[in-house]
Amino acid sequence: MAGLPYIVGNWKMNGTRAMLNEVRAIDRAAGRFPRVQVAIAPPATLIYRTRDAAEIIGVGGQDCHVQESGAFTGDISAPMLKDAGADFTIVGHSERRTLHGESDGDVQAKADAAIAAGLGVILCVGESEAQRDAGEAESVVAAQVAASCPQGEQAPEKFSVAYEPIWAIGTGRVPSVEDVAAMHSAIRAKLVELYGDSGTGVRILYGGSVKAENAAELLSVPEVGGALVGGASLSAESFLSIVGAAATLAAD
Repeated sequence: MAGLPYIVGNWKMNGTRAMLNEVRAIDRAAGRFPRVQVAIAPPATLIYRTRDAAEIIGVGGQDCHVQESGAFTGDISAPMLKDAGADFTIVGHSERRTLHGESDGDVQAKADAAIAAGLGVILCVGESEAQRDAGEAESVVAAQVAASCPQGEQAPEKFSVAYEPIWAIGTGRVPSVEDVAAMHSAIRAKLVELYGDSGTGVRILYGGSVKAENAAELLSVPEVGGALVGGASLSAESFLSIVGAAATLAAD
């Protein structure tokens, strides 16, 4: 599946059982797009039900703890996600880094724990508006990649990177195509530096106000291997428009 565009919906803290109708609609439609790998990361309360409702799409968690078990009230371990039916988990989202104070080391430990539990990983990186304005965006993100990526020779087969500029998440603002291309190129260079030739196979997704209107343009940028979609993934109609754009590009 590594060569297919990867379109992932991150529902964040949204969704109750009523949202399973959206899951079913997305899953049914995914069969029409065999050239695209489609997945949803619902809230943890819906992982089991989402896996039960979906036959085609991937199902993931939005975070995991570094430990397999223990006295960590309110946390969810990677083996628990796996047991609930998850195929992968997101780690290092900027909302976790910013609101929960997660460091690059924390993110790397979570990625390692997830892979050890048999989960795939989507590892998020991205700069703040102040860092971009200061001309530090590429160096900041490259440093995050270097310090957050999972360890081990087999790691490149198990994870994707999602570049999400913090200032674009949920704001409607999107970096220019040129900026996206430059950042994805810088991330690729760092992955190759870290993993050698294996780094060329790690998918790099773009995230940050991805919607039907801009999906085709963003997905056509070199080194963009898919999208991590926030608000637009809460509706089957809008999410499938993005999947359809990926399918069209993959067919060309």
